[in-house]
Amino acid sequence: MAVVSALAGSALAGAPLPPAHRAAAPKRIVSLNLCADQYLLALADRSQIAGLTRNATSTEMSAAAAQARGLPILRGSAEEVLAIDPDLIVGVPARRSGMMAALSREHYAMVDLKPASTYADIVAQIRAVAGAIGHPRRGEALIARMDRALATLPRPHRAGVAAYYQRRGYLTGTGTLIDELMVRVGLANLAGKLDKPALSQLTLEELMVAQPDYLIVESASDRVVDQGTEMLHHPLLRNIRRLHIPQAWTVCGGPAYVDAARSLARQIADAGACAPAPGGRVNIRCPAAP
Repeated sequence: MAVVSALAGSALAGAPLPPAHRAAAPKRIVSLNLCADQYLLALADRSQIAGLTRNATSTEMSAAAAQARGLPILRGSAEEVLAIDPDLIVGVPARRSGMMAALSREHYAMVDLKPASTYADIVAQIRAVAGAIGHPRRGEALIARMDRALATLPRPHRAGVAAYYQRRGYLTGTGTLIDELMVRVGLANLAGKLDKPALSQLTLEELMVAQPDYLIVESASDRVVDQGTEMLHHPLLRNIRRLHIPQAWTVCGGPAYVDAARSLARQIADAGACAPAPGGRVNIRCPAAP
């Protein structure tokens, strides 16, 4: 079992791994959170992956669910990890102190991935994981592809104000990856205008008073499945144009950030093309606002 006491901190900052750990790539890598799953699936050899989390194959939760099929899935116990005897653990679960206490006694090499709140965080984490698993060039190639894709996004001068509105009226605020994503495609975050924290609740009445130009909603909320999603289909919201993105693209930082940015930019461009012209004329090929 490798002992790399400074691995998590140095790798996360993008620093190169110590020489002793550059030569031999780890052969048994275990992921302990969903975000780590997606980095490993993008960067590691399949033969290196010894365990992913239970949500790795969920299409609603993971943007890399298809790639995870056929790989070992963990139930979430320390005993499973100890049985694998990994030479690298990625994605330390901060809230599961019992598991970490059991694993830390074995002095496993670990890379801790904190929640990404900016694209720069994602880039740093890609470099951290790629370096730790022995594939730094893959990491740089992935970053280069993501940079190129983001550079081609249309940049509307003022796309409008949007609310990332979720089930039960939760609103995503500033200082989050969603907020940065909105700014990237030219949107102003309603939560910032209302001086809301990173996560807050907003009633339908408050939302209607604020009158955002767009609601960004998760694709899973397109139909009513419970009381939490029912409010997103309230008649009061019918005249606010919606932008849809899968939850799997935003639950974690990672390569899916590019997919989310592309989708939002395209939907905003389509909405602009369908805006009523002077005199109230609307392109007949455009769908009616939801």
